[in-house]
Amino acid sequence: MSAEAGAIESWRVTLPCTRAEAEAIDAADELTIDAVLMTTEEVEDDREHWRLDAYCAHQPDAEMIASLRALVPSAGVADAIVEPLAAQDWVTMSQAGLEPIREGRFAVHTSAHPIAAPPGGRAFLIDAGQAFGTGHHATTAGCLAMLDGLAEQSFTNVIDLGTGTGLLAFAARHLWPEATVTATDIDPAAIVVTEENAAANKVAGLRLVVADGALSDEVAAGAPYDMLIANILAGPLISMAPEVAAIAVPGATIVLAGLLEVQHDEVVAAFAACGCVLEAFDRRGDWTILRLRAGAERYVPSKPIDPKGRDGWALDL
Repeated sequence: MSAEAGAIESWRVTLPCTRAEAEAIDAADELTIDAVLMTTEEVEDDREHWRLDAYCAHQPDAEMIASLRALVPSAGVADAIVEPLAAQDWVTMSQAGLEPIREGRFAVHTSAHPIAAPPGGRAFLIDAGQAFGTGHHATTAGCLAMLDGLAEQSFTNVIDLGTGTGLLAFAARHLWPEATVTATDIDPAAIVVTEENAAANKVAGLRLVVADGALSDEVAAGAPYDMLIANILAGPLISMAPEVAAIAVPGATIVLAGLLEVQHDEVVAAFAACGCVLEAFDRRGDWTILRLRAGAERYVPSKPIDPKGRDGWALDL
């Protein structure tokens, strides 16, 4: 049977989960499961009724299903629904639940759910792919809202550390079109994705850099920055606090995300040790977005920052 006639080309595994489990999956740095994972809210504003869908190119075996169950222990003994899918774009199918979002001047949508831009704003097409940051995760949406709230301020040199899909860099380019905007990521694939998304959204003039945090000659050459964005995770944020503060102009605005509410104090303390002061925060469910102000004087680390020992160094703060 030909593909056009409905040959099986992919499979979907579905399990129930909770919102906390869904957010943990979204925030995971790396998963070894060979599938596209999609989490969806089943009942609005209900923390317990979510769904995990795994889209895979081959019939899932017992080992894969066990790996998926390990991600969602709340599923218990619930049956995993395994469905063959006829030939079609199964990555697009995996995005079917990603409804458009609006945050201030911004709208974010996938190909499956196009949406018009708000008046005077921008709509960004960001399809789920190899990089984190579709805009549908609470941290990314919260960052968009935080940036939107700063629209009336003036920034000339912006950096998005760990850009993922490029979305936050695109938002900065829209808000401050005269600024130099740099987008970095440790993963070269994310920079490729950002470049492709920039072309799809007609965003020009970004400076793209493959870099490990702020420890890069190219990042250092562009410093100091008066707006710094890092939507990563709490652990890396804490470890990177000295290097982020070191590339900030005195009084710079620093937007941090990727941390849970329970990690709020620890992240704030790490940056406070580098002279940064918390100015505002936005709680989105279990997640928190922080806005800090760099110190009045340029921060100089008290000892060299070794990327291999970065975590241990940060613990000495």
